[in-house]
Amino acid sequence: MRIKFDNLIICSSLLLVALPAYAVTEAGEVRRKEEHSPHMEMYVTNNIANLDVDAPQQAENEEIKFSADELINDDKAGTITATGDVEIEYNGMRLVTDKLTYDQNSETITADGNVKLYTSDGSLIISDKASLADNLSVGEMHNIKVYLKDKSLVTAKSFRRKGNQTKTLTHATYTACDFCEGIKPLWEVNARKIQHNEKSQNVHYNDAVLKFKGIPAMYTPFLSHPDPTVKRRSGLLMPTGGRSNFLGAYFQPRYFWAVNDQTNVIFSPIFSDKHETIWGGSYKQYFYSAETSMTGAFMNDNEKHKPDHRGYLFAKGRYDINNDWRMKYDLKYVSDYIFLKELSLPYHDDAWLTSKISFERFSGRDYISAEAYYYKMLSYDLHRRNVAHYKALDSRKPIVAPLLYGEFYSDPSSIGSYFKTELGTASIYRQNGMESQRLTAINSWVLPTTTSFGEKYRFVASVKSDAYHVNKYALTDNKEYDGTTGRIFPQVGVEWRLPFVRATEDSRQIIEPVIVGVVAPDGGNKINKIPNEDSEDVYYDDTNVLDLDRFAGYDRNDTGSRISYGLRWNSYGDLFGRTSAFVAQTFERNANSDFVKALDIEDKSHLSDVVGRINAQPNRYLDLNYRFRLDKKDFSAKYSELGAGVGPSFLRGYVSYIFLQGNTHYNDLYSERKEIYTSISTALSQNWSLSVYNLRDLTSKRHGNLEHGGNIIYDDECFSWVTTVRKYNSSNPNLENDYEFTTTFYLKTIGSFGS
Repeated sequence: MRIKFDNLIICSSLLLVALPAYAVTEAGEVRRKEEHSPHMEMYVTNNIANLDVDAPQQAENEEIKFSADELINDDKAGTITATGDVEIEYNGMRLVTDKLTYDQNSETITADGNVKLYTSDGSLIISDKASLADNLSVGEMHNIKVYLKDKSLVTAKSFRRKGNQTKTLTHATYTACDFCEGIKPLWEVNARKIQHNEKSQNVHYNDAVLKFKGIPAMYTPFLSHPDPTVKRRSGLLMPTGGRSNFLGAYFQPRYFWAVNDQTNVIFSPIFSDKHETIWGGSYKQYFYSAETSMTGAFMNDNEKHKPDHRGYLFAKGRYDINNDWRMKYDLKYVSDYIFLKELSLPYHDDAWLTSKISFERFSGRDYISAEAYYYKMLSYDLHRRNVAHYKALDSRKPIVAPLLYGEFYSDPSSIGSYFKTELGTASIYRQNGMESQRLTAINSWVLPTTTSFGEKYRFVASVKSDAYHVNKYALTDNKEYDGTTGRIFPQVGVEWRLPFVRATEDSRQIIEPVIVGVVAPDGGNKINKIPNEDSEDVYYDDTNVLDLDRFAGYDRNDTGSRISYGLRWNSYGDLFGRTSAFVAQTFERNANSDFVKALDIEDKSHLSDVVGRINAQPNRYLDLNYRFRLDKKDFSAKYSELGAGVGPSFLRGYVSYIFLQGNTHYNDLYSERKEIYTSISTALSQNWSLSVYNLRDLTSKRHGNLEHGGNIIYDDECFSWVTTVRKYNSSNPNLENDYEFTTTFYLKTIGSFGS
């Protein structure tokens, strides 16, 4: 027989035996710093420190459900006892026990026998016995087990809560590993005593030990840190250390300073046996409508051919001026071209270090931006190969300020057409060299339409107007141009597409021929008066073959009339995956158009090379991607990029090949490139995996391996171990002809450490 009991006062008291309502936050993820970096961070997530024990707060008019097999009210003894499958539900929590007693004289509540508490956050708490007293300010539980919602386990001999808001766990153990009786988990944290002080918001450990399979690996007699309710507090972070060619043996302590709720500073100096102290750190601050961050380092160096004072500073931020305008900046400074490489810092492989500040406005479909750029040359490869050329390029590096751009759209008309206006200006300055200012306006009329037959048309008519002021423009070695010039460039284009669809029970196919026609005048770029600042990087491939303007910038117009035609094919199968292909070619009316000449094509053929791509994933064991540019005469490859993954997950192979024909127009800077990358990964068991790879240069000049290595990984429900070995035959002075060895351990919910 079940007895329903609705006395709100007594039921509330009985429910408050659910003392350990553990507050557990969402688990964060363990992240890794950039590879090769001597810096390391440890991100702490759910662990034993997340245990917070409080009585649940009763919500107004919250329904309490109570049931038991038998209820005994002893007026003489002043006790109320519920026995036999006692169950209380309240506020998303459920308490189950064999016996529950409320002593009205001492105001003590006791739950005895198979006490189970299912909390609202998904945790389960099991105890032999639990009691509350002194107006619920004092509580005690014995032989508890807590299964957190992320499947972590906490056990303790006893739990006590005192009236001074201090909670104590004795002989406590925490693990995030699967736990079986009689078998030691892979790792666990033991502590003789853990105290949590609510007032100071601190958690204190006595005699804490980290064990692997029951074997102690790390011990500390005393440890203290903020409890999970503290989002941030000043204190020491996990230090790091290791060895590198540049630093030798090094050690990097890290101190976090929480200046206020919106500002924090990290001090992270590096002490090494080869150099003086490298003073480093970072700064971050948040405002109501803005944020800013800085990171940097400074050192004194006495090595030859290097500055005495070296360092770097990166600053990045954003400011929302109002609902339409925002300001962003990304500023980068480094003392010399090799400093970032020696410390394996961000951007160490970049040829140029770019600083930028911008203002942007978004309003409906319209957009306005104002930008400024500054460059720092870092190309170690070029410096090693040709110092004179490096210095010449560095001396001619530009400052771009301002770079203005605006894009404005009209409302669509009754037939769907609209007007688009682009306005832009660029001012480019050099300390020793050419300067130019450009003003551009592009007015376009666009009409997209679809016929009843399914044909898709897009008509575009545009006029581009440019005005330039140029100083010291040297088209040849013997002649410079100074002055003002301009040009007007009209262009008309139409795009036609007709998709054909075929569907069966298990597949769908779409075949779509595409034709793009462009009518524009020949010539008119005035290359003898107008410098090419933003259209030097010319390429022709499957991504721009159908564009009306194939140049990347504004300084060169895509002159001449042409017809581009292509074919798209897509197949989607319910059982056999998906495949897509695209192939296209262009007929140039004028074989000497500015775009063709920029590609350095010497023949006078009116047909372009054939470009295209193939993407195939017929099943989960094959993934193929291929992009190509083939010679129009004999279909020999001028550009090929192939990537293929083959095999199931337990034995997966991958190969990628890239070939780029040398361009005589750019001499040594764009020499032939031919590389192949191969890798094999295998799952040795449920937890162990292994992968190896090799990157090889196939050109005749630099034939040989560029890089090879591999890693071995152990991964289970609570622990990961990643060990990586690499050998670089590269230009990086910190890694040249040397091996790099890294190993990192990840303990779920606790963090990571390694070298």
